[in-house]
Amino acid sequence: MDVRAAVLGHPIAHSLSPALHAAAYRALGLDDWDYGRHDVDEDGLRTFLAGLDRGWAGLSLTMPLKHRALELVDHLEPLAAAVGAVNTVLVAPAGPPGASGAVTLTGTNTDVYGLVQALREGLGTPPPGNASGTDGSGTDGSGTEASGTDASGTETPGAEVTSAVVLGGGATAASALAALAQLGCVSPRVLVRSLDRVGQLRAAIARMGITPDVAEADLSGADGQVPRALAAADVVVSTLPPRAADQLAAVVRDRPGHPRGVLLDVAYDPRPTALHTAWTASGGVAVPGERMLLHQAVEQVRLMTGRDGVNRTVNDRANGGHDGANDGAPDGAHRDAPDGVSNDVLAAMDAALAAALDM
Repeated sequence: MDVRAAVLGHPIAHSLSPALHAAAYRALGLDDWDYGRHDVDEDGLRTFLAGLDRGWAGLSLTMPLKHRALELVDHLEPLAAAVGAVNTVLVAPAGPPGASGAVTLTGTNTDVYGLVQALREGLGTPPPGNASGTDGSGTDGSGTEASGTDASGTETPGAEVTSAVVLGGGATAASALAALAQLGCVSPRVLVRSLDRVGQLRAAIARMGITPDVAEADLSGADGQVPRALAAADVVVSTLPPRAADQLAAVVRDRPGHPRGVLLDVAYDPRPTALHTAWTASGGVAVPGERMLLHQAVEQVRLMTGRDGVNRTVNDRANGGHDGANDGAPDGAHRDAPDGVSNDVLAAMDAALAAALDM
């Protein structure tokens, strides 16, 4: 029986998810899997979900459906509940084995995973070898105890981020805060244009139990305060819409000195963004936004297919395995891949992403 998956959103024609997932299925030999796209708005999501059957494996959700899905799934994983966003719906049979009919829908979030892995590329720290964040012994594989905490207090390995700035206060900002918590920073600065629009973000902050400083700021950079804050941070995550940071980019480009931290601009249109270009021109390390897109998609593939090896493949590529497929990753990333780990899935998805972006 053919297995179906798809991305939903409105609009959806621009989505790169079909190219990524199709490449993964080919690499995994899943010839009977098909990944499509459907233009679905908030009003139509309930009806679409009600029509799912056991031929479906899962859905990827993009805007404006991530918040709407919270109340429509049967089960909600803790991280999705905490950040207030579902970007992945997993479809599983309901009832005893062999029964026909109903399915159970589980909402989860892979955006946080994608952000963490993309930032690790820039930070040059190897990601964990499995979902628990350790090698199974409670260490990071080198005998060192895992460090850092995620939004639920779970220990995670890697170099801690002590200072960070998030630009923007929307749904992606909440996922960015959860990712920074996993990297050890629970009190970053969040700079927004207006505090009148951060109600949902403040609710997510309360659920996660973190303590960021949310402040109104001139995101054009004209007064110099935001560029100074960015230059001093270990990590900067811009969740601003495409081109919304262009004025700030001009100030960053012309500012004396160079930023000491890593920038991740989640926008990837245009590619590279003006902020990314200004950051690297000033001597900083920048991770292109498509790296988050790639990693969150690979985690979706792992969850939908049940192939745990996909997750190990992601870790290998983020560690910088030498198959030439990591051209989009920043220079200076850790280059020692775990022994015996295939790069095929991530390499295929990476190549598909590059081809789609270059079209």
